[in-house]
Amino acid sequence: MDQITWKDFEKVELRVGTISRVEDFPEARKPAYKLWVDFGAELGEKKSSAQIVKHYTKEELIGKQVIGVINFPEKQIGPVLSQVLVTGFEDDSGNVVLATPDKRVPNGKKLF
Repeated sequence: MDQITWKDFEKVELRVGTISRVEDFPEARKPAYKLWVDFGAELGEKKSSAQIVKHYTKEELIGKQVIGVINFPEKQIGPVLSQVLVTGFEDDSGNVVLATPDKRVPNGKKLF
């Protein structure tokens, strides 16, 4: 495993946001949702897609806080221009479990 410095880690903008809107993403190659995540007044709402349909319904995602990388370049994923990478972990079956704070924190706060 490559080691990084603290300075390298500080370059990654891992921020907390709240999912405000979820839609099906039928054009995706693998089952996915379109997500809109509110990162607070300073950063605003950002759009993404996530292959999380195995563990989450659209209804339970609304209001859920997630951790996202907000300083990657935008990436076109089919018809969706992804503005944030929502983070998660693979379970034993290869399905994504979202990385979330265990208590509510203000949107936009940075992970450190």
